[in-house]
Amino acid sequence: MIKIGIVGGTGYTGVELLRLLASHSNARVDVITSRSEAGMCVADMYPNLRGHYSYLFFSEPEVTKLAACDVVFFATPHGVAHALANELLEAGTRVIDLSADFRLQNADEWASWYGQPHGAPELLGEAVYGLPEVAREKIKTARLVAVPGCYPTAVQLGLIPLFERGLVETQGIIADCKSGVSGAGRGANVGSLFCEAGESMKAYAVGKHRHHPEITQGLTAAAGQAVGLTFVPHLIPMIRGIHATLYVRLTSENQKLTDAELQQVFEERYKNEPCVDMMPWNSCPETRSVRGANVCRIGLHRPQGSDLLIVLAVIDNLVKGASGQAVQNMNIMFGQDELEGLRFAGLMP
Repeated sequence: MIKIGIVGGTGYTGVELLRLLASHSNARVDVITSRSEAGMCVADMYPNLRGHYSYLFFSEPEVTKLAACDVVFFATPHGVAHALANELLEAGTRVIDLSADFRLQNADEWASWYGQPHGAPELLGEAVYGLPEVAREKIKTARLVAVPGCYPTAVQLGLIPLFERGLVETQGIIADCKSGVSGAGRGANVGSLFCEAGESMKAYAVGKHRHHPEITQGLTAAAGQAVGLTFVPHLIPMIRGIHATLYVRLTSENQKLTDAELQQVFEERYKNEPCVDMMPWNSCPETRSVRGANVCRIGLHRPQGSDLLIVLAVIDNLVKGASGQAVQNMNIMFGQDELEGLRFAGLMP
């Protein structure tokens, strides 16, 4: 039985971890921390978990208790995992970080985007970027895994097959992405209030979203050269979901590829990936089809047979974009069935 600790269990990614792990046959959450809610039963805060965690109470974060676990998830704001990760790793506890603390490989770049010095630059060399479809073998032996962000997961899964094969131009990439309001977290935020976000849609952080360097880092690795990306995120009035509309152009030598050949590139790349669903050509995947599920659905389009390829990718930002991918990483790290605790179909309607 895998003994689990969760740091920061009161946010949306924390409760989503608890929901998924409740159905895991070989894992048990032993420690969950929250300074503000210490002493409260988890099921009292989240009534959907009644009957699953009656034994589990929030507690102050203590390294000794967390170090007794086999793995600790950090479902915290950026900067928190920096302070505790080293001590836990030295104690032999593996760490899965859902924040951005270890996603970027360059400490100076991280500092420039997050407005503070990186607190554990010595760990960046061993931190594994936890996109299973790319780094499964490294994840198996990792001590420290950085769970990808929600937008980067959708964008990278939608584009990596093309960049790995050198089929598209590496400049002029456009990622037009939409997110539900849960992506802003559970904290009080005027912009996420129902009266503010309802019946509306807006772009935000245009040209300066912190997921931009994470996306370009992954695409650059896939392409083997620097990429030029325009990334524009939008907030839409739904609770869960990411919809990424991705625009790329085929290179001149690949413009003769047929629609069927392009479809085959994706089907071949993801044929053994249990959490990626390649839909038929010209499909338009819906966010509701992945709500609550640890899956990315992808559809391809080529308007008027031109050199422009449009990739549509949808995920649940709290599952494949966060907690579900974290559990998927844990399963790989501990030699479990990769889908254990993750066999949920999407919720419809």
